[in-house]
Amino acid sequence: MAKFVFVTGGVCSGLGKGITASSIALLLKAKGYKVFMQKFDPYMNVDPGTMSPIQHGEVFVTADGCETDLDLGHYERFIDEELNYTSNITNGKIYSSVIEKERRGDFLGATIQIVPHISNEIKNKIYEAATTSGADIVITEIGGTVGDIESSVMMEALRQFRQEQGRENTVFVHTTLVPYLFGSNELKTKPTQNSIIELRRLGIQPDIVVTRAPIDLGESVRKKIALFGSVPVENIIEAKDVNNIYQIPMNFHKQNIEEIILKQFGLKITKSNLAYWEELLQTVENLKGEVEIALVGKYVELEDAYLSVKEALKAAGYKYHTKIKINWVDSEALEKKNVKLEEVLKDAKGILVPGGFGSRGIEGKILACQYAREKKIPYLGICLGMQIAVIEFARHVCKLEDANSTEFDPVCKNPVIDLMADQKAVTNKGGTLRLGNYECHIEKGTLAYKDYGKDMILERHRHRYEFNNKYREVLEKHGMVFSGINPDLNLVEIIELPNHPHFIAGQFHPEFKSRPTKVHPLFDSFVKASITYQENLKK
Repeated sequence: MAKFVFVTGGVCSGLGKGITASSIALLLKAKGYKVFMQKFDPYMNVDPGTMSPIQHGEVFVTADGCETDLDLGHYERFIDEELNYTSNITNGKIYSSVIEKERRGDFLGATIQIVPHISNEIKNKIYEAATTSGADIVITEIGGTVGDIESSVMMEALRQFRQEQGRENTVFVHTTLVPYLFGSNELKTKPTQNSIIELRRLGIQPDIVVTRAPIDLGESVRKKIALFGSVPVENIIEAKDVNNIYQIPMNFHKQNIEEIILKQFGLKITKSNLAYWEELLQTVENLKGEVEIALVGKYVELEDAYLSVKEALKAAGYKYHTKIKINWVDSEALEKKNVKLEEVLKDAKGILVPGGFGSRGIEGKILACQYAREKKIPYLGICLGMQIAVIEFARHVCKLEDANSTEFDPVCKNPVIDLMADQKAVTNKGGTLRLGNYECHIEKGTLAYKDYGKDMILERHRHRYEFNNKYREVLEKHGMVFSGINPDLNLVEIIELPNHPHFIAGQFHPEFKSRPTKVHPLFDSFVKASITYQENLKK
């Protein structure tokens, strides 16, 4: 039977529960245990798929096509394990599942109640994750803040879960804020005390308290939290603010958090294999150069909307000991008459157009893509960024002036991007995209083949519109190379321009498979090309 770690949060949101959970999982894996991770979100949406990135940040996609919270991106980057549909559970999923069962008559006419029906469904999702993953330890993060009405039933389910499994099989880690008041020049523990009290009101006693603070707590503050929280002082783990999130696992390791957990579980404590992570930190702390990449998007007011892209760029920079400076360019602003493109992009040594939905800011992205193509600046297009590259090339090179996507102009005469025939009748937007892993065959002799070094790859998708194969011949005639094709559906996956120093775009999301210790091939070559472009300018 698996063991279970639950990570909760108090005082306020944004304390780093996801990073805390990821760090714990990484450290337990480094001890030789098989780990699996889950995120429980208390909102009523079935999944984040139809939520605005400006409100919620990016939608991360698992290999099996589940649209999830962005914290799962942190999970995969930290533990380098592929997660699945059992990893992101929302109130919307729970309630939908229970109501569906009720409509089928599964409850044999019983009156459906929050307890036990909803709470049982939540517990079942935890057990399902343990069973399907075969993990030794499942780490589950609970979204929101203790005391929120939305998460109350989840907390009740966890209370019942501990009663069923016992303390020897469950560990509760509670993350809280210890603010520093500059007026009195001291750290205040009362928010943490009150948060633990609130957790106890729900029937849960934390085993470990992770304290977020700007400075070291000091022994007296640690003892105070331990006293009022009924937690051993050695179980007070400090999460002091850091410059790089990848430092946090090592900070926790120095405080023995994984050994505290394994001791409670009665599991063997082995030597940690963390040399690879220490090497990463050495690299991150000793970056020598810097290169600017322009990220041209429509959600740039919230950087979390492109979180995995940002982390993938940084990871590629680590490989070349170079800091990536991202110029966050609002594509909608580029469409204004008084904005000079050459001024906005003057320092860009690479231009990246990421994914997105809807017509807002599209013409600005097309302008940025045209600039990259004509000025011979390295270009990487991701998902929508590939479609933008196709539209721009069709308009300005093939002279199909009204070329567009039917997503932006349903009646355009040259729909180089269009829905597949079986998608045109779809009206329900949730879960109707091409999602998850799809195969892609790569043509030898292309930039894509040089990047990947093999002719068959698996990449994750999240999109609805596709390249229209009716226009393949005319674009090829004018010099575009279709270097990656899905072998089952004959859909274009990768395009590139051979008469350009580095111009490549994929219909998929390579950022979802990038790791800080294992950079994705497309980000690798793009950042390398950007560095080379910068070096050539200096000559």
